[in-house]
Amino acid sequence: MNDYAGQHEVISENMTSLITGELTRYVQELKQERKSHFHDGRKAQQHIETCWKQLEASKRRFERDCKEADRAQQYFEKMDADINVTKADVEKARQQAQLRHQMAEDSKAEYSSTLQKFNSEQHDHYYTHIPNIFQKIQEMEERRIVRIGESMKTFAEVDRQVIPIIGKCLDEITKAAESIDHKNDSQLVIEAFKSGFEPPGDIDFEDFTQPMKRTVSESSLSNSRGDGKSEPKFGGKSKGKLWPFIKKNKGAGPEDFSNLPPEQRRKKLQQKVDELNKDIQKEMDQRDALTKMKDVYIKNPQMGDAASVDHRLAELGQNIEKLRLEVQKFEGWLAEVEGRLPVRTEQARRQSGLYEAQNTSAVNSCAQDRESPDGSYTEEQSQETEMKVPATDFDDEFDDEEPLPTIGTCKALYTFEGQNEGTISVAEGEMLYVIEEDKGDGWTRIRRNEDEEGYVPTSYVEVYLDKNAKASRFRSGSGVPA
Repeated sequence: MNDYAGQHEVISENMTSLITGELTRYVQELKQERKSHFHDGRKAQQHIETCWKQLEASKRRFERDCKEADRAQQYFEKMDADINVTKADVEKARQQAQLRHQMAEDSKAEYSSTLQKFNSEQHDHYYTHIPNIFQKIQEMEERRIVRIGESMKTFAEVDRQVIPIIGKCLDEITKAAESIDHKNDSQLVIEAFKSGFEPPGDIDFEDFTQPMKRTVSESSLSNSRGDGKSEPKFGGKSKGKLWPFIKKNKGAGPEDFSNLPPEQRRKKLQQKVDELNKDIQKEMDQRDALTKMKDVYIKNPQMGDAASVDHRLAELGQNIEKLRLEVQKFEGWLAEVEGRLPVRTEQARRQSGLYEAQNTSAVNSCAQDRESPDGSYTEEQSQETEMKVPATDFDDEFDDEEPLPTIGTCKALYTFEGQNEGTISVAEGEMLYVIEEDKGDGWTRIRRNEDEEGYVPTSYVEVYLDKNAKASRFRSGSGVPA
């Protein structure tokens, strides 16, 4: 299937490089060419409109000069017929009439020339310039159509090249389908979803006839009481064996997944912790980005108001704190589950010791968790009691060991109230010594002075390890993970 998908990726890559990329560049060229042609068309249209305006202006000027020449000629004739007018006034009127006639002739010549020029420009516009522009646009569109056809042929060639490989992939998919081992798949499912419950042991025979000799009434009374006590226990045992086949409640389960078997509960809790840690990382990335943005605004106020991001930064800080509390809560439940599983490691015992005080109520409810769906108890209570003993012995031995050397320093990012046994309280910004790294359980062991040391959540501190000290501890064996 991966190879089959890979061939489609090859098709996609070739289409991107040979078709999409080329067409994108070609489209940009067409846009520029089309824009140039339309610009030439608008320029030609503006030119012919300008010529028309010049013709109209010349025509109006010729009309005006003709009318003025007529008025001047009429005035001269009137003055010449009047016997009371002096000869000088008549001569002046005659000269004025001749001047107006000359101006009219000049306007006539200019109008004639402008008209001939406009007719020539108009002929060129409609029979030469505009047809040429449309011809260029048509040729551009024809080139585009040809290019589209070439791209379609290229796509066909790209697809045809991978058809043999796709055929082989389909043959391999058929072979893989025929080689499916359903038995092995079933075992994988069983391994993934096993409950972790231990099967209950055999029920001992309780002989009520030998230890005592009583009257019939007393014996009957005793037997009835004994039956009253034993029947619920036996009934609980029987139903406890068949608990997977009892109809389950499809509603939302408890937050700590206590309704699930131990192994499935551990997986669910671990998945929840991982999801919360991812959410914390996302919130922290957003906070870091906003912090950088605020620094930019502070240095360059014209780019934005630095106070505008304070509210969002406060919200992110609150969200991160809530998520960290959620992680701490689920890690506590996870440590409790890992402490109750049959296989115990030193790391799991240390987690159990750390969370023992914090999860006292959860530990007290372990008996309820061990109940089968009908309310009866299983025999895991005695197993848990036995497993708590080595954890206590381990803590006692741990206290008697010599103080561990420091392997680095750390800075507290947040205030942590170490109210549980094995933890230590730190204040935000406080510098402390690191004596043991986080071994995957989410806790780092630190020391304030010779008398004060303990565990703090790893997410609450920023660790600066000393490489030399870490290497020497690893060589000496003290840094080997448990």
